[in-house]
Amino acid sequence: MSTLLTLLDAFDDLPQVRNLRERTYDALGDTVVDVGCGSGRAVGELAARGVRAIGIDLDPAVIEIAGQRWPAGEFHIADATALPLDDGSVTGYRADKVLHTLAEPEQAVVEARRVLAGNGRAVLIGQDWDTFVIDSDDPELTRRLVHARADAMPNPRVARRYRNLLLDNGFVDVAVEVHTIVWTDAAALPVLASIAGEGAWLDDQAARARNDRLFVAVPIFFASGTRAG
Repeated sequence: MSTLLTLLDAFDDLPQVRNLRERTYDALGDTVVDVGCGSGRAVGELAARGVRAIGIDLDPAVIEIAGQRWPAGEFHIADATALPLDDGSVTGYRADKVLHTLAEPEQAVVEARRVLAGNGRAVLIGQDWDTFVIDSDDPELTRRLVHARADAMPNPRVARRYRNLLLDNGFVDVAVEVHTIVWTDAAALPVLASIAGEGAWLDDQAARARNDRLFVAVPIFFASGTRAG
């Protein structure tokens, strides 16, 4: 299993994340596409509710894993900007932690509008990679590490644009919420390792975890909108 998938599994297992994920399913209707589905957890959970759930991911390896884990779902290898779906064929669109990986995230939102039926609902979920809050004895180094990790991504700050992306591409009743995920134990260490790599900074964070002094907070942006009829 890839390191990324291991990180995503650990993140998705957090009670705070699980509760938020459940909220994103509200009012998506009976046919939902989950773009950037990864290992397929949302697809499986939606299918268990009786929804026709379609998972889309560009990585064949994770699509294979998703199909094995969640056989009730429907999975396809495809790009977020070119979905293998007819116009107006879904009632709900969901993109969780994916738009920051795209060079042109607005094209994914255009595609969301195309595949949604009139009055269909779109939800966009993800973190702003500049806004990781990490307690550290070296705040300047911490700031540099967080920003360097962010700058390595195509669109690390797209989450703060979710509202405008929806408004600019034919969505109405647009709303945005921010839910902060908090870690105070060693469960955060794989995430911190993905930011900093091995070394003294990560060792200090591991020591904090052992001594019950670790603190990491990540705001998760949750935007929703209705496709104008």
